[in-house]
Amino acid sequence: MDFNSTNKTILIAPLNWGLGHATRCIPIIKALQENDYVPIIASDGVALELLRKEFPYLQSLELPSYQIEYAKNGKNFKWKLLQNCPKMIEAILEEKKTIKKWVKKYNIDGIISDNRLGVYSQKVPSVFITHQLNVMTGSTTWITSKLHQYVIKKYVECWVPDFEGIQNLSGKLGHVKKVDFDIKYIGPLSRMQKREVAKRYDLMIILSGPEPQRGLLEEKLKKEILLFEGKIVFIKGIVEDNQKKEETSNVTYYNFMNSRQLEQTFNESETILCRSGYTTIMDLVKLGKKAFFIPTPGQYEQEYLAEKFKKEGLVSYAKQDDFRIENLMETDVYKGLPQLENQLDWRNLFQVFENKTIPLVIKKPELH
Repeated sequence: MDFNSTNKTILIAPLNWGLGHATRCIPIIKALQENDYVPIIASDGVALELLRKEFPYLQSLELPSYQIEYAKNGKNFKWKLLQNCPKMIEAILEEKKTIKKWVKKYNIDGIISDNRLGVYSQKVPSVFITHQLNVMTGSTTWITSKLHQYVIKKYVECWVPDFEGIQNLSGKLGHVKKVDFDIKYIGPLSRMQKREVAKRYDLMIILSGPEPQRGLLEEKLKKEILLFEGKIVFIKGIVEDNQKKEETSNVTYYNFMNSRQLEQTFNESETILCRSGYTTIMDLVKLGKKAFFIPTPGQYEQEYLAEKFKKEGLVSYAKQDDFRIENLMETDVYKGLPQLENQLDWRNLFQVFENKTIPLVIKKPELH
């Protein structure tokens, strides 16, 4: 495309909360490149490591860590986050100072923040990505939702990776009756593509999320799968310098996979056992896969989404402490997630970074 200007530099910064925010930014980064923008990646921890592996040729910068920690007991999830609030606020304030310097130093023309609250500038168009216009925290949901919406108002646009109408994925998380900021529903974001390949695995287990809950689930599932007779691929969700592969009689373990490997493995697998994180759900919808969910204990968002899809007769779930391998038999009773396609006009979406704006057009989802 030609806007009669040199290629513009866009800073894209996902939150380091598990891998979901980073992975859903992958299709955005690719689209920026395809539309002649120059992306700069910014994050911290495993999110930054993952994106550096995916885009080793792109410039990447490290932001202050929010130091998000999970409680070992899911019941203490909210209180653990409250204890961490001072550290998070300190990181957000430091993040704001850093962004102010970077906008000038790297000649940044636009910003895309995926739930990083301090990645914002008044000097360049700044966009916020979230599927949580409402932030569920139990009895304090109304407070956390109002605070989140207050932050979003600073940005010129809020991109929600979901459909706007009744047929949607995020339910009341991503849909509110009245807001006083500009929302664009851009459809689900996934780095995956459905491919017709021979089935290789009866079960694919893919873990994600911060410690200690990721590790606790790993240890539990290692015991449970001893009773599973089919072929299993087990992806631990640990991003390290080198990929590690271990094989037992019927289980192949990986510490992590890159996007290409992960797409291949998803397509080769009959059933997926995973968290009910929103990014994972978007991937499953793209692939039209049958799944079973184990929500992260105490994480209200994942618990809500798991309950939502069970009520809709699409996917069953179990609490982490209650899960037994025989629960997987329930997947036959549920329909599985439908394959939904949406075609986003990236060129129109990125007009926010140009001098002129034109309406964003998204085709209605097609059910497969």
